[in-house]
Amino acid sequence: MEKYYIGIDLGTSAVKLLLVEKNGSIVREVLKEYPCDYPHPGWSEQDPEVWIKETFEGVRQLIEGLDPQMVRGIGTAGQMHGLVALDENDAVIRPAILWNDGRTGKETAYLNEVIGKNVLSDCTGNIAFAGFTAPKILWMRDNEPELFARIRKVMLPKDYLNYKLTGVFSTDVSDASGTLFFDVANKCWSEKMLQICSLREEQLPQVYESAAVTGTLTPDAADALGLSKDTFVIAGAGDNAASAIGTGTITEGTCNISLGTSGTIFLPGDTFRVDQNNSLHSFAHANGKFHLLGCMLSCASCNKWLLEEVFGTQDYDRELDIPLEQLGKNHVYFLPYLMGERSPINDENARAAFIGMTMDTSRKDLVQAVLEGVAFAFRDSLEAAKAMGLTVLRSNLSGRGGRNPVWRKILAAVLNIRLDILQTEQGPGLGAAMLAMVADGTYGSVEEACESIVQIKETIDPDPELAVLYQKRYKEFQQLYPALKDVFRRMSEAE
Repeated sequence: MEKYYIGIDLGTSAVKLLLVEKNGSIVREVLKEYPCDYPHPGWSEQDPEVWIKETFEGVRQLIEGLDPQMVRGIGTAGQMHGLVALDENDAVIRPAILWNDGRTGKETAYLNEVIGKNVLSDCTGNIAFAGFTAPKILWMRDNEPELFARIRKVMLPKDYLNYKLTGVFSTDVSDASGTLFFDVANKCWSEKMLQICSLREEQLPQVYESAAVTGTLTPDAADALGLSKDTFVIAGAGDNAASAIGTGTITEGTCNISLGTSGTIFLPGDTFRVDQNNSLHSFAHANGKFHLLGCMLSCASCNKWLLEEVFGTQDYDRELDIPLEQLGKNHVYFLPYLMGERSPINDENARAAFIGMTMDTSRKDLVQAVLEGVAFAFRDSLEAAKAMGLTVLRSNLSGRGGRNPVWRKILAAVLNIRLDILQTEQGPGLGAAMLAMVADGTYGSVEEACESIVQIKETIDPDPELAVLYQKRYKEFQQLYPALKDVFRRMSEAE
C-alpha cells in the first residue's frame, strides 16, 4: 500500500495543505484562506477556531477518495511568535495576538532596557522584539489582568492545531525559540524568563524535537478529518525552520534566502552561536541542531512600493529590465528600511532613503538602487553571521523576488556566493511532511530525507568582475545607516 504524509503550513492569511508521497512528490494541494483582524491601529489578531475549521475542512478535501489507512502521519508548520491562551476548560480566552502585531512597544522596551538585553540574551540567546511572545504576555498581564489570571495553557499557533488533533500539550524547539521564554542553548524553558513574565512552567507545553511523534489523532479528530485514529502527529516546526527542511538547508555552510514581502536569511549551524549585539536571532533548528536567522522587514515590498505607489505601474517586467552593463555602476544608493529594520541593525526608527541622486538620475537608476539596497542589507546579515564563525559558500534562493534574473545576478555578486534555484518551492508544508517521513522511519534522518527529495534546478554563479564592483559599493553602503541613525531617531521622536 502506498504511504502518504500530510504537510500543513498554518500561515497568517491561509493554511496550505500538501499530500506528499514518500519520494517527496506532491500529489494534491489545498489552500484555505482566512481573515486577519485589526481591531486597533497596529494590532493584528485571529480567531484560533478559524484555523481549526479551515484546516479540518482542508484535510477532508485533501484526502477525498483516498483510503484513510494510506495516510501515515501529519507534520505541521506555522507562523511563529503568536500567543494563544487557553483557560482551565481549554477554551480560547481571547483572539490570538499574531507575530506582526505592534502593540507591545512599551513591553518590549521594558524587557530590553529595564530587565536588560544582556539578561535576556543570557537566558534565551535573544533580545526582545515586539513580535515575540513574551512581550505579548506582559501586555495581557498589564492590560487584561482578568483574562491573564484565567490562563492555564500558553501555546503557539501550530501547537494549538496539534493540541486539537492529538490532545497533547506540546511544542517543538524551533517554534519555542521565538517565544523569549526558551533557553535555546539548553533547549528548555528559562526559569528566570518565566518569573519575569509571571508564568509557571506548567502553563507551557512540553518541548520536543521537531520530528518527534507527540501523539495520534483523538477519536473525535479522526472522525472529523476522515482519517484513521492511528495517524500520528509530530511536534512540527516554526515556518522558517520547516521551510529550511523543505529546501535542504540543514548543514553548516549552507543558507536559504527568501525574497518575499519581507526577507529572511536562514543559516544553519552545528553549534549554538550568539553575538554580543544580538544582530541575528539564535534559534534551534528542526534537524536537532541550531540556526541563525536574519529578518528584513521590507524586501520585495520595497520594489512593490516604488513601482506601484511611486511610479504608479504594475509592469514589473518592463521596469526590472535593467541593462546588465549598468550593474555595479549606479551612483544612487537605497536604504530599504520602509518599516524600520530588524536584522542586523535592530532599529525600529530606521527609515528608507535614496542617497546620491543628481539631475541625471533616471527611473532605472532608482529601480536598480532598490534591488541593490535589498541585496546590501542581506549582506549585512551575512557579515554578522561570518563574524560569529560561519562560512557560507552557497545559498538557496526562494520567494517571488527570487524569480527575477537581474535580482538574482545582483544578489549573487553582492554576496559573492553561488545561488541555487530549487526544482520545487513548497517551503514549510513540504518540510513538515518530510519531518513526518523521518518520524515514520521512511528516512533514517532529516539529512537523508533532504538528500533524497530536494533537487536543484539551476545555479547562479557570482560574476567575478561584478563582485569586485559591488564590494566597493557595499563599503560605501555600510557608512550610510550609521551616518543617518541619529537623524532617523530625531525624525521618529518628532512624529
